[in-house]
Amino acid sequence: MARFQFIPVKRSWTALLAVAHFTYLLVGATIFQILEREAERNNRNHFQLEKLNFLANYTCLDGPALEKFVKVILDAWENGVNPSGNSTNPSNWDFSSSFFFAGTVVTTIGYGNLSPSTASGQVFCVFYALCGIPLNLAFLNQLGKCLTNHLGRLERGVVSVLPYKQTVKALAASSFFITGSMLFLVIPPLLFSYVEGWTFGEGFYFAFITLSTIGFGDYVVGADPAKEYISLYRSLAGIWIIFALAWLALVLNMGARVMEHVVVLTHPGFNKQQEEEEV
Repeated sequence: MARFQFIPVKRSWTALLAVAHFTYLLVGATIFQILEREAERNNRNHFQLEKLNFLANYTCLDGPALEKFVKVILDAWENGVNPSGNSTNPSNWDFSSSFFFAGTVVTTIGYGNLSPSTASGQVFCVFYALCGIPLNLAFLNQLGKCLTNHLGRLERGVVSVLPYKQTVKALAASSFFITGSMLFLVIPPLLFSYVEGWTFGEGFYFAFITLSTIGFGDYVVGADPAKEYISLYRSLAGIWIIFALAWLALVLNMGARVMEHVVVLTHPGFNKQQEEEEV
């Protein structure tokens, strides 16, 4: 009889998650369409107008020739070659850039602005990712455990001074979150903004899109051919990504536990049902 009471809890929670998930997708799609569609239309019209003006100013060039040149530019961009500047632009495959690219492979970020163009490079990339992704996950998991142990020591140290255990846990978690936010989500965007010439909002956007492993590729550090970067710049950015990913994964894990705790409080039979399923 008790088991019968837990089944509706599972079904209702699963249905609620499914509805919430697809509703979230629908709302996001609608808002993105509202925010971006008009800007895309304006950019497209502006580009077409610029092409017409270009043809009017350079009468020796006809429409098909211009379209062919545009395709050459697009092909160059897809192959990781910035069409602006000249042949003296820094290589995308120097050690620093290659180290950064290797980091984006094993972390599954994949900005999309750079990829192997040779058959041997593509084959190696496949096997490199097959071995590197599990290795990276194992490293992040171990790093997360180290951070968790550090957080536990911090809690125990404060508990010895303050008697309120729940308050101490909340303070320790808040301190961990604030410190990590400063180190990984506030200071790096400031540096990126200074070096790349971005606004802080753009730098923060790049940092979050990177650490969430979404990796659109619209903003990438060290990709401006007009700037002269220090040799280790992109390598340091790659190291930042690794440690920031471990911190963010731990924060998201803490958030998931909070959500599960809320579910248990609102659905008393949910926790017991999970225990029965595990048995």
